[in-house]
Amino acid sequence: MFIDIHTHAFHPKIAHKAVEHLNDYYHVECAGDGTITDLKQRERRAGMDRFVVLCAATEPAQVVPANNYAITLQREHREVIAFGTVHPGYTEWESQLNRLKAAGIKGIKLHPDFQHFRLNDPRLLPILEFAQDDFIFEIHIGDRLPPEQNPSCPYKVAALLDQFPRLRIIAAHLGGYQQWEHSLKALVGRNVWLETSSCTPFISDQLLHAILAGHPRDRVLFGSDYPLYDPAEAQHDLQRRARLSDAALEQLLRNSEALLV
Repeated sequence: MFIDIHTHAFHPKIAHKAVEHLNDYYHVECAGDGTITDLKQRERRAGMDRFVVLCAATEPAQVVPANNYAITLQREHREVIAFGTVHPGYTEWESQLNRLKAAGIKGIKLHPDFQHFRLNDPRLLPILEFAQDDFIFEIHIGDRLPPEQNPSCPYKVAALLDQFPRLRIIAAHLGGYQQWEHSLKALVGRNVWLETSSCTPFISDQLLHAILAGHPRDRVLFGSDYPLYDPAEAQHDLQRRARLSDAALEQLLRNSEALLV
């Protein structure tokens, strides 16, 4: 089964605004319109069987509505594997995690940069302790700020892996958007999954090949980061930049199945 581990689909009422925000923040022109209809069409054209839709509450008050949406997406669209959300500032996180588990949600998305907390925030630790056996955490890692200033960075992920050995983390963007040299030092070869979204337009050939060569191949997952990028184009670009054979690309597209299905 081919799975895209990293996508976003927004409620139709806010999709246009969300896409505009992504365009402004990342200085790109999103490939898609951010709706579930467009996402499903593009994933079908890319040959993907299922895809993870990530929901993250940018503030505590959004936790419940975001999880409502995640549960609805997974219930109404057979292709969707929805990830819910928590926020360290939301005090009723335990009840939300229980609710997500009961609804069959398998993962949690954290985006410290957009959610305005640091990945080493002490408020996060009891959440991870409580949730580590029931959920996979997909975490946005990295940005243009140096690691010590960045809310998320490869070293903060490595510290969490040390503290919670059972914690299953998918480190987005090969372990650190714009921080791949630090990902190579801190995460490559560790007990963590790395996914490929939003990397190939920016990463150097040297770092891309070093990360892929150094990390267990079955722990590298394909992610498109739709609506920023089209899934088929992301596949093509990854195969070209990483010099993957067709068989190697197909295996990478399947790697998420063991983790999620």
